Amino acid sequence: MLPTPDTSHVPYSRVYEPAEDSFLLLDTLSSPSETTFLTSHFAPAATDPHPPAPLILEVGPGSGVVLAFLTAHALALFGSRALLTLGIDANRFACAATATTARKACAEHAATAALFLDAVQGDLATAVRGGAVDVLVFNPPYVPTEELPALLSPAAAAAAAAVMVGEGGWDEDSRLLALSYAGGRDGMETTDRLVAALPGVLSARGVAYILLCAQNKPEDVKERVRGFGASWKAETVGGSGKQAGWERLQIVRVWRARATEL
Repeated sequence: MLPTPDTSHVPYSRVYEPAEDSFLLLDTLSSPSETTFLTSHFAPAATDPHPPAPLILEVGPGSGVVLAFLTAHALALFGSRALLTLGIDANRFACAATATTARKACAEHAATAALFLDAVQGDLATAVRGGAVDVLVFNPPYVPTEELPALLSPAAAAAAAAVMVGEGGWDEDSRLLALSYAGGRDGMETTDRLVAALPGVLSARGVAYILLCAQNKPEDVKERVRGFGASWKAETVGGSGKQAGWERLQIVRVWRARATEL
């Protein structure tokens, strides 16, 4: 079993604490079936023995436990250390936490680690050039809520944190935590935006891993992805043991099949 990165430095009053969903992603991505898939999928082809290093992007990394795990154990998970990893989060404290988690994990596992680039503040994958992402991981805010927390610019978020008010006022810490779980209608408002963007975000060999709960209607999500075109595939590759309500979780892998796989 690959060790889980240390997140003891993370300020959990402002950043989502690793929980069942986080550990389900770790278990799924390190399972024999997925490591076999990833190693094969990103192996150099005979016609292109020196392809560009794959870019792994986690959207909303929070504490950074998943991105740090992928980075530190790249050799075991992908069969290569020649990868780049990046995190994008709307919460600036999560960006700082992710950077620390990833760098600590890479220092502890230098012989197997890929190159961690940074964790930057942004909205979903809009900060990345189109078609550049080879592996996208998304543990979204999937809890159904009446509304979504406001997305602020980096300057506005910093100003809000500097002038937090008392009772009856707006608590910036509460907004930051809500960004990690409040999913709006059916828990899908943020995920819907990410799914719609996948054809423009993923590279031709791109793969996405998206975590969904039962109330997110994962079968509908998979059918939506398959509607992008004949080459698009969406399958459940991991799930939790809980059987009732929205707490039953699953990991859906999205990718475009090669011509030989159709």
